[in-house]
Amino acid sequence: MNNENITQKPENVPEKFWDNEVGSVRIESLLKSYQELEKKLGSMVSMPKVPEKAEDYSIEISHEKLEEDKEVNEMLHKAGFTPEQVQLVYDLAAEKLMPVIENIAAEYDTNNQIEKLVNHFGSKEKWEQVSRQLNAWGQKNLSENILEALSSSYEGVITLHKMMTSEEPSINGGSQPTDGLLNEQQLKGMMKDAKYWRDGDPAYVAKVTAGFKRLYK
Repeated sequence: MNNENITQKPENVPEKFWDNEVGSVRIESLLKSYQELEKKLGSMVSMPKVPEKAEDYSIEISHEKLEEDKEVNEMLHKAGFTPEQVQLVYDLAAEKLMPVIENIAAEYDTNNQIEKLVNHFGSKEKWEQVSRQLNAWGQKNLSENILEALSSSYEGVITLHKMMTSEEPSINGGSQPTDGLLNEQQLKGMMKDAKYWRDGDPAYVAKVTAGFKRLYK
């Protein structure tokens, strides 16, 4: 098309691309607009897409107590969440929500243990009195780690109380028990092991607890 013969703007040419003074199309403006449109379309193609099904989400769980929830995934999929957005939801749950849940669970467990101790000693006032006595005795006779380990459970507190109130603190006081069973000194040595005060190894703790029960009947 010869631009010299054009006197009026063709109907299919937008105003911003038409130069009335010279009666021709603004080629530079047209090319610039086309390039911008091409970039925009290219970015849209690379945007994350919502998978066809909620089962297609690939989620990495960063907390050992957090599990993938199919119902939640279905809700997120219905709301149009991309895989990246769904992953962010689970990451936030692990970082922000799980610590709150764990604190609530720990508080509930502590309250439950205290309730059992109150029932064992007869009243809240009696338990508070015994608690102060156990703490004072434990700080004097036990290491900080052992005292903390025993004080963290109902069974440990009962064992600690029996140790404190026993009139014969070492029934088998020798270094080698005559019946082949562990004596008090050996049991206290086992309590210093990391398997007891740090790891809480069930079998190891049970062995120590059974030994003290035998000594302080």
